[in-house]
Amino acid sequence: MNIETSAPGKCILFGEHAVVFGQPAVAVAIEQRIHVSISPIEGEYWKLEGGRFDSKKHPHLNMLRKQLWPKAKGAPALSIEIKGDIPRASGLGSSAALSVAAAAALRAARGRWCTQSEQGDIIWTEGYSSLIPDTDAYAPEESGQRAHLFDSSSLHLTGVEAVNADECALIGHAVEAAAQGGRASPMDASTCAHGGVVLLSDTIEEGSKYLYQRQLRMDDETRTWELHDVGTPEGAAEVYLVIGNTGVYAPTSEQVAKVAKAIQKEPERMREIETIGIIARRGIEALNKGDFDAVGRAMTENQVMLRGLGVSCPELDTLVRAAAPSSLGAKLTGAGGGGCMVALTRQPEITLEAIKAAGGTALISSFGNVGMRLEKGIEGTFWNPLT
Repeated sequence: MNIETSAPGKCILFGEHAVVFGQPAVAVAIEQRIHVSISPIEGEYWKLEGGRFDSKKHPHLNMLRKQLWPKAKGAPALSIEIKGDIPRASGLGSSAALSVAAAAALRAARGRWCTQSEQGDIIWTEGYSSLIPDTDAYAPEESGQRAHLFDSSSLHLTGVEAVNADECALIGHAVEAAAQGGRASPMDASTCAHGGVVLLSDTIEEGSKYLYQRQLRMDDETRTWELHDVGTPEGAAEVYLVIGNTGVYAPTSEQVAKVAKAIQKEPERMREIETIGIIARRGIEALNKGDFDAVGRAMTENQVMLRGLGVSCPELDTLVRAAAPSSLGAKLTGAGGGGCMVALTRQPEITLEAIKAAGGTALISSFGNVGMRLEKGIEGTFWNPLT
C-alpha cells in the first residue's frame, strides 16, 4: 500500500540576478520530474530507499515530517522511495520538486479536515494556505498550521481532493528556506507546484493571472514577492527547451554575492539590472502573445547582459554558441558561473547534438509542463491525527 506523487523541475527563461533587485523573473516547468512514494511501516524509525532515514542528511524531508507528520501525535513511521530524472545540483529545481512532491504525498496520506457551509462551499479548517492568515508554514513545527475543531459540518477529504498546489508551494518554499539558512526565493517551489510558466516580481504585474504573495523574514529584512501564472502560451506544443549542463559546479550564493559586490563598487551598473528587467518584460509580453521568435530574442539579449555582469563562464558560452544556430534563443539558466544553459528551439534533436558535441550533457523538455500531481492514491489514509 503506497501513495505516489510527482513534481516537475524548472528552468529560468528571464531575469536571473535582476530579480534580487526587484525586477521580474520567469520560470517554466520542465518535463523532467521527481517522484516520491511513501508507505507506512512498523517500528519507530523512518526508512529512505531501504536504509534508516538520517534527518541531518535530508533537512527538506525532516522539516516536512515535523510540519505534516508529527511523531508526537501518533504519526506512524514511513518508508520513502525517491526517483526522477532531474539532474541534482544543476539549478533545475530538484530539491524544490522533492519538497513539493513529498508535501503532496504526506497531505494525501493524512487527508484534510474541512467544514461545509450552508451554501455547500468547502472551507479548510486544517492546513497551510496563502489565503488563511492564521497559518504559518515557516514555523519550525506543526504549530504553524490551522488546527481543526470538530462541529456538525466536519468532513474529511482524502486523495486528490485533499492535496492543494498552493499549500505544497507554500510548504516547499518554507522547507527550501530552512535548508538554505533562511534565504530562498519562492520561484522554484511555486513553479514545481503549479507547473506551466510562473512570473515572480516585487509588484503585481498586469497581463498575468495573480496567484498570491509570499513573505519571508530574513535576518536583516522581510522580503516580499508577488507570484503570477503566465499560462500556457499559444503554440507552446511546437517549441522545446533543450537544457545543456556544463558539469561545472558554482554555488548560487557566490554568484549572487559577485553581482552585489560589482554594483556596490560601481552603482551605475544598476542600469544593467534595469535593462534585464526591461528584457524580461518584453519576453513576458511575447509569451502572452505566443510569439516564440520574440521570446527567443529576449533570451539571447538576456544572455548578453548576464555575460556583461560576469556570471557566465567559458563553458556556458561554448554551449550557448553551439546551440544558437538551431535555436530561437539561448542563455544560461540560474545563477551562472557553471551549471546549465537553456535553448528554445523547434529542432530539439539538432540542438541536443550540438550541445553534446560542444562537451555538454543535454536533455530535451516540452514547454510548460503540468505541476505537482498525485500519481497513485489509496482509499482512506495512512494516519488521521484527529481519530
